[in-house]
Amino acid sequence: MGMIHRPLGQTGLELSPIGLGTVKIGRNTDVKYPTDFELPSDYEIIELLTLASELGINCLDTAPAYGASEARLGELLSELACDFRIITKVGETYDPDTGSHYDFSEIAILKSLEQSLQRLSRDRLDVVLLHSDGKDIEHLNQGALQTLIKARDQGLIQAVGLSGKTVEGGRYALHQGADCLMITLNPETQDEKPLIAEAERYGAGLLVKKALGSGHLTTSIPEIFKDLFAHPNITSAIIGTINPVHLRNNCLALPTEIQL
Repeated sequence: MGMIHRPLGQTGLELSPIGLGTVKIGRNTDVKYPTDFELPSDYEIIELLTLASELGINCLDTAPAYGASEARLGELLSELACDFRIITKVGETYDPDTGSHYDFSEIAILKSLEQSLQRLSRDRLDVVLLHSDGKDIEHLNQGALQTLIKARDQGLIQAVGLSGKTVEGGRYALHQGADCLMITLNPETQDEKPLIAEAERYGAGLLVKKALGSGHLTTSIPEIFKDLFAHPNITSAIIGTINPVHLRNNCLALPTEIQL
């Protein structure tokens, strides 16, 4: 099977309706999933990424806060003949002993970009988002997005935006020139739904996190995807799994009109 790729706003990027979230390949502490899990082996990750590509997925979501995720992707993708677009983030780092740490200063963001380029073995990043701790407006007021925009204009990044937690922050990021937003949207969490229309007004792309409620929802997956992708400016839902059966079933649950 395959998927009809959808444009990410006006960025020139076209992404698969499902993007593979990679938290679980790099971190299994302080996570909010229904069951515990072991980090997969390199072989298991290669098998998962190969399957994802065969299913039509061309988009991977990672972050410095996802433990070893970026480094493992950078190492293992070189062994595959797959062309993935990668979404990563700045602003949050994670230590298993002390938890998450946030720094949205210009120095920290530029250092994070440099480290992501090195870990992912790339000379340019596809999408970079501010990894918000909920203080969206504060970080935007302090120039965090403008730092990313400068890096984009220098050719280090193709598209920039905010993975936020508030409608106000999403609106302000769009006003400041964000190319895209990553919002939380599922049947039980609808607070950021107004940003669908806001993003369309600005010509910005939309990525959706926690579309399946991190595995906690009881609503049928086909129903969730049908409602989600009825909005043409929602580009991708980021679904995190290391289970090949779950990955295949999620792809099969997409509306038939966006399958190939």
